Amino acid sequence: MLSHANLASNARTLKDFWCFTSEDRLLHALPIFHTHGLFVATNTIAAAGASMLLLPVFDIREIMRLLPRATVMMGVPTFYTRLLAQPDFTADVAKNIRLFISGSAPLAATTHREFSARTGHAILERYGMTETGMNTSNPYEGERIAGSVGRPLPGIDIRIADPASGEEVRPGDVGQIEIKGPNVFKGYWRSPEKTAAEFRPDGFFMSGDLAFQDDKGYIHIVGRNKDLIISGGFNVYPAEVEGVIEEIEGVAQCAVIGAPHADFGEAVVAVVVSRPGFSLSEERIAQAAAEKLANYKRPKRIVIAGELPLNNMGKVQKNILRERYRCTFE
Repeated sequence: MLSHANLASNARTLKDFWCFTSEDRLLHALPIFHTHGLFVATNTIAAAGASMLLLPVFDIREIMRLLPRATVMMGVPTFYTRLLAQPDFTADVAKNIRLFISGSAPLAATTHREFSARTGHAILERYGMTETGMNTSNPYEGERIAGSVGRPLPGIDIRIADPASGEEVRPGDVGQIEIKGPNVFKGYWRSPEKTAAEFRPDGFFMSGDLAFQDDKGYIHIVGRNKDLIISGGFNVYPAEVEGVIEEIEGVAQCAVIGAPHADFGEAVVAVVVSRPGFSLSEERIAQAAAEKLANYKRPKRIVIAGELPLNNMGKVQKNILRERYRCTFE
C-alpha cells in the first residue's frame, strides 16, 4: 500500500537529487506496469515539469534514433549491454545526454567501465524496491562506483543489520538492508500478519537484500537473503562470484545459484552466457575463479548456456535456474 505521500516524497527527492528541470527530456522505454517505469520515471518527470519520449517497447534502433533528442535515459542493465553491442553507438550519439541511470537489476561492473570508456558517461546506479521507491543512489556530482548502488538518499535512513537480531553490523560486514523514511509503504494489502513480519518494532522495513557498506558510505548489494548459498557451513554471496566471472573476457552474463549437494549441503553452480564471437570453456572459467576465490566459493559446476531466464525488467529469474539445476549433483 503506497500512499500519495510516499510517491510524492520519492518523486521530489529524485527530482532534486538527479537535478531534473523542465528543460529535461527523458527517453522512456521501460514498461509502465512496473514501479521503475511508472513511479521512478514518470512521477519524477511530472514533478520536474519535464517531458519524455515514450516508447511502447525497447527497440534498439528507435533508442539509437531518439538518443540525440533526449537529455536523460533510465534503463535496466540489458538496455546498456544492447547499446554497447551496436557498433554505431558512440560518444557522439550520446553527447546530448546528461545522465544515464540504471536499476531494477544489478549492473555488471564490466558494463559500467565499458560504457564509460565508449561514451565518457558513468552510468548512475541506484537501488529501490516496489515497497519503498528509491532508497539509495550514486551521486549526481561526485564519484560513481561501479558495483555500488551509492549512499542513502536525503531523508531516508538505512542500516545494515544482522537479519536475525536486527543489530547493526560493522562497516564492511554483510547484513540485511533495513529502511525507514517517508518513502516506505504502509503495509501489504489485507495482510497484517505479513506486514508485521516485515517491519522491526522501531519501524524499519526489512528488505531481504544483503549488502555491506564501505568506508565511504557506499552500499554494495551481494544478493537476496533467499539467494544466499550455504556451502559446507560457509556463506557464499552470489554477487561476489558473479563479479569475478563477469570480469573474464568474453563473458556476457553470469548467474550463480546453489544446488543440493550430499557433502556440502549446497554447492555453487555458475551459469554463464558468452558474448557473440567468443568461445568459453568451463576450464578457463574455473581457472579464473580459482585465482580470485576461496575454495568454498568456487563453482563446483559451470554451465555454458545460450541465455539466462529474465523477467520483463531484465532481472535473472534464479528460481527457474534453481529448479533447472537442482539435480546437478545427484
